[in-house]
Amino acid sequence: MAEITAATVKELRERTSAGMMDCKKALAENNGDMEAAIDWLRAKGLSAAAKKAGRTASEGLVGVTVEGNRGAVVEVNSETDFVAKNETFQEFVRNVAKLALQTGNDVEALAAAAYPGGGTVQDKLTENIATIGENQSLRRAAVLEVSEGAIVPYVHNQVVPGLGKIGVLVALESAAASDTLTALGKQIAMHVAAAHPLALNADDLDADLIERERSIAMEKAKESGKPQNIVEKMVEGGLAKFRKESALLSQLLVHDGKTPISDVVAAAAKDAGSPITLAGFIRFQLGEGIEKKQEDFAAEVAAAAGTNKAEPVA
Repeated sequence: MAEITAATVKELRERTSAGMMDCKKALAENNGDMEAAIDWLRAKGLSAAAKKAGRTASEGLVGVTVEGNRGAVVEVNSETDFVAKNETFQEFVRNVAKLALQTGNDVEALAAAAYPGGGTVQDKLTENIATIGENQSLRRAAVLEVSEGAIVPYVHNQVVPGLGKIGVLVALESAAASDTLTALGKQIAMHVAAAHPLALNADDLDADLIERERSIAMEKAKESGKPQNIVEKMVEGGLAKFRKESALLSQLLVHDGKTPISDVVAAAAKDAGSPITLAGFIRFQLGEGIEKKQEDFAAEVAAAAGTNKAEPVA
């Protein structure tokens, strides 16, 4: 069994908001596996982990740019938020986003692309690291386009135009007027930034994610003590709710809390007198999915006391 220290219990508490004893038990029940402990707490109804999973865990900037019917989003990470305010770093992210319009989703191709002024993107990144004195990395890129219509950008927590903490692109296929599509696209993009949909349609949700949710729902339902046939209905009901709340088209518009996004698009199309299709979206949140290094306060206390490491939690 993996060692369970005060630091691991503290980390689990920070990630789930569950009580200390519950976190300790969750880790003990799952041999110290952090992700399994989070699922265990969720199954017991003791965690808000799902809502907190999107918290940022690193610094840097997300860059968004649109040219014609094509848009790109990139994420460039740094060690501290201070770098995000550096004009050299901002210019780099802005240029990289423009280059991604040509290289697409391939980060390796983007790193190898020619950078304005000479050298490659990777060469410029290496130069910035040496100049700014802090490690940086080109993490990811994504491109969205339509044959006819509009790609509408939105940046939340914007530092400077086109750069911020959350970057969104919304693709609308339509022959409707550009101002109509821009207004609709911005409304949906702001919703995407706030609601964090996982897919456009319920059918597009990741199969592994669905199975994970099914397992958690099953554990919760079993603890109700109800008959198996009722348990199965509870699980299917929970999964139906998860699919509805996770797919963009079936989510309720954040601004009013009652109108499905599909109805928002349909109403805009009716007003415009032209069909409008919400063809896709991209949402990048800075540091999403990256585990930020946590200071081991228990180890620091142990070191100050003259011991080699923190004692395991009894």
